[in-house]
Amino acid sequence: MPEITGKSWVMVGVLGLVWGATFLVISLALGGITPFWLAAARIGFATVLMLAIWGLRGFRLFDAPLASRTLFNLIVIGALSSAVPFMLLSWGLQSVTSGFAGVSMAAVALMVLPLAHFMVPGERLTLRKGLGFVIGFFGVVLLIGGQAFETTGNPMEPLGRLACLGAAGCYALSSVQMRGLPRVDPIGLNAVTLLIGAVIVIVAAFWVEGAPPVTDRNTVLILIFLGLVPTAGASLLRVLLIRSAGPVFMSLVNYQVPVWSVILGALILSEPLPPSLLLALSLILCGVALSQYGALRRLFGGG
Repeated sequence: MPEITGKSWVMVGVLGLVWGATFLVISLALGGITPFWLAAARIGFATVLMLAIWGLRGFRLFDAPLASRTLFNLIVIGALSSAVPFMLLSWGLQSVTSGFAGVSMAAVALMVLPLAHFMVPGERLTLRKGLGFVIGFFGVVLLIGGQAFETTGNPMEPLGRLACLGAAGCYALSSVQMRGLPRVDPIGLNAVTLLIGAVIVIVAAFWVEGAPPVTDRNTVLILIFLGLVPTAGASLLRVLLIRSAGPVFMSLVNYQVPVWSVILGALILSEPLPPSLLLALSLILCGVALSQYGALRRLFGGG
């Protein structure tokens, strides 16, 4: 059964803030490197750090001997949690608006619900929980506004939209599968899944974009930051959160990311705040409160 505590709420808040700020940093990095090699460098730096930490802990992973089915699931999780969605988003964003991509990421929360209902014990889909997630999703759509579903006119746009939705599906499925693994060391799980993702993305980057481009020192520093904070650090938090509080609770992060992206864009880049911000925030908070009513009640001493 998922165990949602005060620590779980802090972790989901930190993840929302970190991933919400990541879009700004990625925009800076893209000025000095190609999309696939950006993804490869980001995962590469994160993998090196996590493998070093895992090694200091004695390379512990599963409590029991590794079964062939568990090994298969581990490879699938490694591919779906970073490598495949990173590449799908990089490709899809060439022909769709960033607003549609944002809505696609918010849809992860809705995709997790039916998957967890059938695949994760204790994550039954209820009317209240489903209604809460739908209300939160509409809050995100309202926040993004006209960009949410406007067309770019690109002939590849339908396939680009499918790629973004495919990335969202990858995140949803990997979260549910991660919760279903047997007892595992979270540091080891994070290191192994990042390693699998790094191998896939680096091979794909060589195949699609050729040899890595020469970059300046500032771009390298940005890539190191992306690898250490929103990839290594945040992916570890994601593993801890899914393993303890469950994939449905973890999916609340996807409603926060566009909120933080808008707020940080206004604070750092002086972008205008949308007039719908307060209404959108209200809908998102109401959706979270409704879907997590039981967890909030326990947190604040209501039984």
